[in-house]
Amino acid sequence: MVDKTLTRMDLSEAVFREVGLSRNESAGLVETVLDEMSDALVRGEQVKISSFGTFSVREKAAREGRNPKTGEAAAIPPRRVLTFRPSHLMKERVVDGNKS
Repeated sequence: MVDKTLTRMDLSEAVFREVGLSRNESAGLVETVLDEMSDALVRGEQVKISSFGTFSVREKAAREGRNPKTGEAAAIPPRRVLTFRPSHLMKERVVDGNKS
């Protein structure tokens, strides 16, 4: 596996190179897109990006769990979790990338 992580700076640099906006405008554009996605998820909306995947928020009910160290029962409160479901094209792209 590659130990590289794609960062906001990498995304804004790619926008700078590909679109031709200034570095500040590119960084602002990336921030705006990520803020819009975050805000939609906080509101409970899905974020679908064609040929990439779907981000959504799931409500998980309260449940009884166990402390793995002690085996003691513990109540787990209800919570919201973020999920990502990749598109078929993204899955195929990742699989094809593993072949090379």
